[in-house]
Amino acid sequence: MLDVKNAPKSTCTKRQVRVGKSFLTIRKRLPTHLFFLLLLLASNSVLSQKPEYIVGKLLDSKTREPIAFASIRIKDRALGIISNTDGSFKIPLKYKEYGDIIEISSMGYRTKEILIQDFSVHELNDVRLQPATLELEEAVVTAKKKKEKKLTAKQIVRKALRSISENYPVQPFSTAGYYRDYQLDSLGYVNLNEAILEVFDKGFDTMDSITTKVKIFDYLENTDFKRDTLALQSYDYQFKEGRKVIDKAFLASYGGNEFTILRVHDALRNYKIDSYSFVHRLKSDLLPEHQFKKESDTYLDDEPLYTVKFEKLLLDYSAYGTMYISKRNFAIHKMEYTLYDRTKKLPNGVINKHKTNNQLIFEIITEYHLENDRMYLSYISFHNTFQIWDPPKFVLEHTTIDPNLQCFVMSFNRAPNLQDALNEDNYFLKYKGEKIDFTKVVLDNSDENRKTVLLYPKMYPSKFMSMTMAASKKSVDSLLLSIKVSKIRDVDGNLINEWTSRDYNQFREFFVQEVKPNAKSPVDSLFMEKRRPIFKDQPIIKPDNFDDYWMNTPLQNIKSQRPSEE
Repeated sequence: MLDVKNAPKSTCTKRQVRVGKSFLTIRKRLPTHLFFLLLLLASNSVLSQKPEYIVGKLLDSKTREPIAFASIRIKDRALGIISNTDGSFKIPLKYKEYGDIIEISSMGYRTKEILIQDFSVHELNDVRLQPATLELEEAVVTAKKKKEKKLTAKQIVRKALRSISENYPVQPFSTAGYYRDYQLDSLGYVNLNEAILEVFDKGFDTMDSITTKVKIFDYLENTDFKRDTLALQSYDYQFKEGRKVIDKAFLASYGGNEFTILRVHDALRNYKIDSYSFVHRLKSDLLPEHQFKKESDTYLDDEPLYTVKFEKLLLDYSAYGTMYISKRNFAIHKMEYTLYDRTKKLPNGVINKHKTNNQLIFEIITEYHLENDRMYLSYISFHNTFQIWDPPKFVLEHTTIDPNLQCFVMSFNRAPNLQDALNEDNYFLKYKGEKIDFTKVVLDNSDENRKTVLLYPKMYPSKFMSMTMAASKKSVDSLLLSIKVSKIRDVDGNLINEWTSRDYNQFREFFVQEVKPNAKSPVDSLFMEKRRPIFKDQPIIKPDNFDDYWMNTPLQNIKSQRPSEE
């Protein structure tokens, strides 16, 4: 549970690159006619390799912006995926043989149906969705003798929360789909891990973290994307100048792995227990903790949904949420929640999607869909920011006393900026509690690397010799002699003793590809060990229909749009 503190597409595969390098070698060794014969055979081999997926990208027909988290389902097969944050998606090419129809839907857009046969196999397919609006004649309502009372935003949410047990499954069921966790740095995806999982849930009236079981069909540590060992390590909350931290927030593990952590952050599924700040316990805490406002209706498959915005503003934090609620039965179709750090500002001119310049701490988006008169998970995305703190690049390595020159010898690990290094105000030395002044500060000309500075103290020779004798028995930086160096930079501009941080975005996501109502967990089966990392020594069991599921790996040439907006 996350709580705040104190409150271009690749044009060739790796295999093709290796083939190309091999032919360069062969070209030098073979006669020309034999070389071109082999080249022709290799070209035919590459062309004969059939692509495995149809690759596409969803765009808003008016703004041309990517449409994230849209449902892309194979009609009448109960199988599907969710588009990535950049709008991209992949569909196994095998479904083209069946002549199936792809049904694409997203909140606020008209549902679109496309024959798989109409997709191009060899290039990226741009699919554009039309914003959904009801025609005027559809919106006409027969006048009633008594005017219906309009519900306030808070009343709508209260009805939705009271209806959870009626709208969501309380009987056992399972959801199978694509899981991934990854980071994003300034260049793109980092540490992408993928899996196909089946989640056996005993129903919304049970405690998810205790009763739910998970089977792993397959997993992959994707080495096609950059791996960063520092970003993979655990969070360190004890020291700010550590390695990996979430500033001003604490992510509890619940004794579980990444997928277990993700499940905890589904506030709807866990509506009776704490989930995250400041939603806390959805059933009892959401209403009193936030201010609510009703917005214009949103449409899903031409069905109108209430749109309710809510927010919480504190001195250090600001939280913004949105719920999309059925006007028919008050089922919550989608819930978004974003928390910002009000003490940290984005670069000049940059604003987040809530029109402020505060930095994001975390964002959670959960969407459910109707199936067999109950609401089942479509996807959950949990996004938080974190920092990697790197040790100072420029430090004072050691200090010695030269009895012959009667001076302090300061040795840096890098060549210092000369103007900074020769400024005596940047050195603060005390001997037995008394500040030491200097007659001069000079660069040590005997050091070819220009990393050593000599400090000549304004001190009687007898006192200097006494200090030298003491230093020979104890370390120079003992209690007798204290040394502090500041405001000095190296020739590359690195400030001495300055820790630097790198910003990352962390994502954990699960996209349901198939819902199985009334499915119970097998009695004799191996399940994921929740306390063990999902990608380390877990049991892998592939079902007979394993080929019905696939990993919707992000396209390497399309960067996610969301972090730049936040």
